[in-house]
Amino acid sequence: MEEEKVILVNEQDEQIGLMPKMEAHEKAVLHRAFSVFIFNNKNELMLQQRALDKYHSPGLWTNTCCSHQRDGESNIQAGKRRLMEEMGFVVPLKESISFIYKAPFENGLTEHEYDHVLLGSYNEEPKINPEEVASWKWMPLEEVKNDIFVHPELYTEWFKVIFDKFYEHININT
Repeated sequence: MEEEKVILVNEQDEQIGLMPKMEAHEKAVLHRAFSVFIFNNKNELMLQQRALDKYHSPGLWTNTCCSHQRDGESNIQAGKRRLMEEMGFVVPLKESISFIYKAPFENGLTEHEYDHVLLGSYNEEPKINPEEVASWKWMPLEEVKNDIFVHPELYTEWFKVIFDKFYEHININT
């Protein structure tokens, strides 16, 4: 099976090429990504704990799901695809904000992403894919923000960046 490719972009999010995912992370090349945030009707965020055998950030808590767009796939299409693959459901999504971040990991890989934040609503339990997700929970945004402050080591780098810089943009009711 051919390795999945990521979309290389410039700082204006214009596509400039494709590269195998692992190579992009080894070379710290800027590429397109997305982060899905699903809220319930109590305005709680669905968090996932990454599977323990993920190649980076295993066992850390993060937003509902995230991944990389495929060539020719819109942000919304990619978000819905990955939401089904990881969490076992699909809902309408809307685009919120986007930002660039760079986070090196202890294993020598680096996430350097132009990340698109997508928002949606859901009130049921997910049907998690155990190859991708170890656990999940609902948590109020304020509680998440406070826990990141107290226990930053429990959360993924991109999730901490989003909460640090873009907290006001991820509330589904705004």
